[in-house]
Amino acid sequence: MEVSWFFAESVSLLKSSGSDDHHSYVIPLFVVLFLACIVIGHLLEGNRWLNESISALTIGLCTGCLILYTTGGRSSHLLVFNGELFFNFLLPPIIFNAGFRVKKKQFFRNFLTIMLNGAVGTIVSSAIISLGSIHFFGKMNVGPLKIADYLALGAIFSATDSVCTLQVLNQDETPLLYSLVFGEGVVNDATSVVLFNAIQSFDLTNINTAIALKFIENFMYLFVASTVLGVFVGLLTAYIIKKLYIGRHSTDREIALMILMPYLSYMTAQLFDLSAILTVFFCGIVMSHYAWHNVTESSRVTTKHIFAILSFAAEIFIFVYVGIDALDIEKWKIVSDSPGTSIGVSSILLGLILVGRAAFVFPLSFLSNLTKDSPDDKLDFKQQITIWWSGLMRGAVSMALAYNQFTRSGHTHLRENAFMITSTIIVVLFSTVVFGLMTKPIVKIFLQCSIHEPSSPSSKSLGVPLLGYAVDDLEADYQTSSFNIPRPTSLRMLLSIPSHTVHRYWRKFDNSYMRPIFGGRGFVPLFPGSPTDPH
Repeated sequence: MEVSWFFAESVSLLKSSGSDDHHSYVIPLFVVLFLACIVIGHLLEGNRWLNESISALTIGLCTGCLILYTTGGRSSHLLVFNGELFFNFLLPPIIFNAGFRVKKKQFFRNFLTIMLNGAVGTIVSSAIISLGSIHFFGKMNVGPLKIADYLALGAIFSATDSVCTLQVLNQDETPLLYSLVFGEGVVNDATSVVLFNAIQSFDLTNINTAIALKFIENFMYLFVASTVLGVFVGLLTAYIIKKLYIGRHSTDREIALMILMPYLSYMTAQLFDLSAILTVFFCGIVMSHYAWHNVTESSRVTTKHIFAILSFAAEIFIFVYVGIDALDIEKWKIVSDSPGTSIGVSSILLGLILVGRAAFVFPLSFLSNLTKDSPDDKLDFKQQITIWWSGLMRGAVSMALAYNQFTRSGHTHLRENAFMITSTIIVVLFSTVVFGLMTKPIVKIFLQCSIHEPSSPSSKSLGVPLLGYAVDDLEADYQTSSFNIPRPTSLRMLLSIPSHTVHRYWRKFDNSYMRPIFGGRGFVPLFPGSPTDPH
């Protein structure tokens, strides 16, 4: 009875405009939900069928049901969605941590493949979803959607949720698959947001060749300029820390600098109408390569955990909120007169997601196989199915973009917009829970010949030959002092040489010019008391 009163009082206070006391109920409630997610996540650590995303969604759904019960079915709102809160405070730590913890050796070794899947693949998937939506929704009683809405749907539902996928996959069992899915996931999110921003910045009511070319030009400008800004801020951070070595006096200051500089890059990108998500992602990559190695040992441990905690907290908050908001009566009442249409829209979107991903995964895998001579190095159909399945889940980015496009301050009273929001909620819930639960058995079934439980430390290096490069071969490339370029004698060598050439030349350039200026691994400061000081 007391719990019911607590929920009812929380909602009633939140609905009372001008009341400053609702925080005293809402904040403790969310703290309790966070604690529940942490405890349940710990209990599920050994259960690879479930993950924290599913548990957070479930907790949010249960909380929404309890709020509906205590309010007599009037509301399930604890918080009204705020796009500014999401894009300015929740998304930056998630994307930055993704860039900061990316396996750079694997990421840049397979950079071409990752960029093709993450960038080109996202555009292909977005185009298919947009065209499919125009074709099918025009025949349904959805409402008058503009061409910009259809294009936005493509960007919204082409954004995969790498968090859900990576919580199911095991990096020890499938290291290259994990690296490929992780790299594609973060590039995919960035590309989706860049594409979404480009769509919103153009008047697409009357599309012609000039507008299409201008759109492509704007997309490329956002992509390149955002990347350059992120790299610049990352290098600037590394140079400041290396030059001043702030940690010799105060580790608090250098930790603060490591936290604030990425956020500065994000807000600077917002200020100049660039893609902040892409900026902070590449800022994270550069800072982990240079700046992180320039700080003291204690600051390295601290910053690594701070970034992980902030990202974890933001992810949990988003999934709990999605679960609670899924039962928002306001949106469901608008579409309650057409439940069949709502289910039909969601089913079509799920089908387009499946087709859109297949449209680029299998052709790119075919091209990848052309570059390999050995049958053991080629991607068979089962492995391609696994890669295709790994990117079917949708999550926080899709939700945020949908709210940004189809609501005003978290609310909507237009029937067509309500259809899009409720359909997005259904797709996110279904893909996260159903596809998330099925990912583990799918991996087990289709990769049973390649996956094994590691019985010894040495066996952990054995993985799926997804990209044709073993980890041991990669380390050998780093240790070799030879930069000779082999003469192409086959299509495989002709297509693989650019990757080897760029990678080896970059390593040589990095060691000769970049690290002496910006520091990085092996950096030895001139001040005593540093982490590399033997005394």
